[in-house]
Amino acid sequence: MCHKKALQDPSDDEAIEKPSDKTAIHQDPDSKPAVKKKRKQPTECFLSQPEEKQESAVKAKKRKKKKISDVLEKSSPKPGVPEDLQNLLSQHFGAKRSVIEIEELKLSDSCFLPANDLTHSFSSYLKEICPKWAKLRKNHKEKKSVVMLVICSSALRSLELIKSMTAFKGDCRVLKLFAKHIKIKEQINMLEKGVFHIGVGTPGRIKALVEQDGLCLNSTKYMILDWNWRDQKLRRMMDIPEIKKETIDLLEMSIIKLCREGSVKLGLF
Repeated sequence: MCHKKALQDPSDDEAIEKPSDKTAIHQDPDSKPAVKKKRKQPTECFLSQPEEKQESAVKAKKRKKKKISDVLEKSSPKPGVPEDLQNLLSQHFGAKRSVIEIEELKLSDSCFLPANDLTHSFSSYLKEICPKWAKLRKNHKEKKSVVMLVICSSALRSLELIKSMTAFKGDCRVLKLFAKHIKIKEQINMLEKGVFHIGVGTPGRIKALVEQDGLCLNSTKYMILDWNWRDQKLRRMMDIPEIKKETIDLLEMSIIKLCREGSVKLGLF
């Protein structure tokens, strides 16, 4: 009996050891993924933060662009006043010129015609500011010059203004002063050969004609800026950097001096 017990004891020990081995085997694979999960969690949280920041930055940029267009669409149109042009000139020349030079570029209120109050058509506005136009038109006989100069932002806008002044201009001659489809030599030849009363065009081409002595401003009495009109992008002529620069260059070249002398009047349509 003692031998039987001795034989049974090791088997019992093995039986006891086997389940412990199984438990050890089952525990090893279970413990590994637990460690991996703990390592992945912080990395996932870390990566998600910059992505959210980038998305929010992109959304913020898109919102800014929309806000600008929304402001332009909702902004009520305000008629231009002489102070607007004076402020524009002072801002443009403020950091580049001395105090004395800036004073020489200033325009007094007497240099300006009544501004458009946004109730006028172009013809009715011109009739109001030029009541003696018929007499001026008859007396003008000089070549290479015009009595009235109208400055706007584009060739298409120039054509619109020419059509809209039919009731005002009568039988006077109007010259297109823009670059689209018209060479500058053709315009110089036309100014040399004929007498024109009104010139309508863009500041860049008008400036080039003055620089090349194709157009003389000594006979000019009125200079009208198409100040309030907005294009499809809701920009006024002075909102377009290139047009703004060319207009200010033209004003500085000779118009401001003529205005200060009293021979030219400025109008903001």
